[in-house]
Amino acid sequence: MSIFLNSGSTVIVQGITGGEGTKHTALMLKAGTNVVGGVNARKAGTTVSHKDADGNDVELPVFGSVAEAMKETGADVSVAFVPPAFTKDACIEAIDAGIGLLVVITEGVPVQDTAEVFAYLDGNSTRMIGPNCPGIITPGEALAGITPATIAGKGPVGLVSKSGTLTYQMMFELRDFGFSTAIGIGGDPVIGTTHIDALAAFEADPDTEAIVMIGEIGGDAEERAADYIKANVTKPVVGYVAGFTAPEGKTMGHAGAIVSGSSGTAQAKKEALEAAGVKVGKTPSETASLMREILQSR
Repeated sequence: MSIFLNSGSTVIVQGITGGEGTKHTALMLKAGTNVVGGVNARKAGTTVSHKDADGNDVELPVFGSVAEAMKETGADVSVAFVPPAFTKDACIEAIDAGIGLLVVITEGVPVQDTAEVFAYLDGNSTRMIGPNCPGIITPGEALAGITPATIAGKGPVGLVSKSGTLTYQMMFELRDFGFSTAIGIGGDPVIGTTHIDALAAFEADPDTEAIVMIGEIGGDAEERAADYIKANVTKPVVGYVAGFTAPEGKTMGHAGAIVSGSSGTAQAKKEALEAAGVKVGKTPSETASLMREILQSR
C-alpha cells in the first residue's frame, strides 16, 4: 500500500518540454512511473522522446491542455514544472480539469498566487502537493517529482517533510528499512497538502507501520500536527525540527521559516511534539536512530 501515489497512477507533466521538465520526466520514467504525456500549449501536437524503465524508446505526446491530456491518456496525476509567473494559471487549469493529484515542484511562487490556488481547491476533487517541494515517491512503484528514486526501496516507514534535502537524508538514513511513501510537502507559508493530511493518510495505510515527520521553524504547522497526533494517530511517530540554531527573526531558507517571538521556534515545536508522545531527535541522524529503535523492537 501507499498514500496518494502508486503503480496504477498515470502521470502527465505540465512543462514537459522545458529544461527541468525534460530532465525529470526522464528520471520519473526511469523510476518506473507511468508517464503518458505532457502539456505545453505552444507545442501541442508534437512528441518528446524518452526511454522507459526498461530502456525502450518511448514517444510521449504533448497536449494543449490538461483536460485534453486527461481525456486522451486517462491521466490522474500531473507534475508541474512551470515558471513561477505561470504556476497559478497552470494549477487552476489542472484543478478545472479535475486531476486527482497535482504535484507542484516550482519554487518562488508568489504567496498570494498560492493562496488563491489554495482557496480555489476548496470544493474541488484535486489534491495539491507543494509548491516548492520535491514531490512524492512510493519506492518501487512511482515517482511524481524530483526525489532521487535510488535512495531507498519499499518498506514500512511513512515520511512527511517540509524540506526536500532532509527528505533525501532521512530516506538514506533508513534505507535498510525502506518506505511506504515519502512526501515532501514544501516549505512555503501556504501549501496544498499539510503534515496533518499526510499523517491521516499514513494512519489509514495498513502497510505504514511508523511515521517520520520533519518540520522546521516558522508558523504553527508542527504544533497543529502535534495536536492531531495526540488525538488521532496510533502508530509511532518520530520527529525532527530544523532550525534549533537559527537566529531569531531571520528568514531561513524557506519562505515560511520565520519565527515571531517565541512562537514557531524549534524548541516550542519540539516540546509540543514531545507532549503528544512523539520522540524528537536533535539531528536528522538521531531522529533516524529513534525510528530504528522502534522498528527493531516491533
